[in-house]
Amino acid sequence: MRQTDTGEVGLPAHRRHAPWPYAHLDVPALRAAGHRPYPIRQFVLKTRSRCNLACTYCYVYAMADHGWRDQPPAMTPDTVARAAHRIAEHAAAHELARVDLVLHGGEPLLTAPAGLAAPVEAVRDALRGRSPGTRVTATVQTNGTLLTRGRLAALAAAGIRVGVSLDGGLPVHNARRVDHAGQPGFGAAARGLRLLARHPASYAGVLCVVDLAQDPVETYESLLAFHPPSLGLLLPLANWSDPPPGRPGGGGSDTPYADWLLAVFERWWHDDTRRTRVRVFEEIIALLLGLPAATETLGLAPATTAVIETDGSIEQADSLKSAYEGAATTGLTLDRHTFDDLLDHPGLAARQLGREALAAGCRSCELVDVCGGGHYPHRFRSGEGFRRPSVYCADLQVLIRHIGRALHEAAHQPRQAAS
Repeated sequence: MRQTDTGEVGLPAHRRHAPWPYAHLDVPALRAAGHRPYPIRQFVLKTRSRCNLACTYCYVYAMADHGWRDQPPAMTPDTVARAAHRIAEHAAAHELARVDLVLHGGEPLLTAPAGLAAPVEAVRDALRGRSPGTRVTATVQTNGTLLTRGRLAALAAAGIRVGVSLDGGLPVHNARRVDHAGQPGFGAAARGLRLLARHPASYAGVLCVVDLAQDPVETYESLLAFHPPSLGLLLPLANWSDPPPGRPGGGGSDTPYADWLLAVFERWWHDDTRRTRVRVFEEIIALLLGLPAATETLGLAPATTAVIETDGSIEQADSLKSAYEGAATTGLTLDRHTFDDLLDHPGLAARQLGREALAAGCRSCELVDVCGGGHYPHRFRSGEGFRRPSVYCADLQVLIRHIGRALHEAAHQPRQAAS
């Protein structure tokens, strides 16, 4: 870990790059005023810090943070055991009914089949001793290129579902997903997805980063060929200091990402058969209806995710690595700290404040309960921090309002008489 002369990892960098929250949020005063933290419920285990692909836009390897270079390639059994102990300790202290585990990387399937389920089984064993009433759900997020019958069988036997990252269902969509020799990874990923599709009980879904250079409906339709039960359409990790890529050739709409997503929405919304769940659309619909939505990219729900790196350091959500060097660091480790210590870290405390953490314009916006200020990393501006509107603010407004109108129209359509 990168130690500073203050004894706190990365604190000067945090204060320099992100005065909000690191210089302006007084967590002890927050607690004294009665603001109680929310326990961690999702634990991301970085079982591997290296990847067999070298995707050109990857936030772990190709953006602002290069901390992966200092990490051991793999999480050791001792680190797994310490993580399991800390998770069980936290679950018992907060009487959690469920914890969600995500095996992540790097590429977690670099682990041999026999060892894939070990972290999940270690947590289950620890919970049986400390918090037997806590249920575990587990997924692995992979690029799909290493999915084999043996790995899938090992994961299925442990009740670990599989999510795959892919940028579309055709080779042209995945030009940025290449290996370290520059060779395309699509062929191997497609084989893995076809295998996974034959095991629907193990299939969590597909994550796809929006690429304005690709036709949205073609991208969506091509992914349906892999029969995903759920599709996550993700806005590129960008911010005010590193803006998102614009529409190829320049010009055109002021809200190109909304346009892209709405082309997919119209296809999905008006389809005679709902062939998959599209998370961003369903989350917006739920929030418009005043229902809770399980998302960190929309809404005002508190952040409750912790990341455990291969060396046993406890970090914030790794999407923050897109902002600046060390943006996810906390200075906490499994050896010396509990997950309750993370709850008082200003980076996480800020993400549990809901409306209070937002820019003034966001707090007064009529869409705030749905948008929630947008994804936290998208709010960043170097030297100011994370108290700005999302860099995708205009796109989000167009997207939410359009879906709201579609929902309103559907609610007021006359019912057809039964034949």
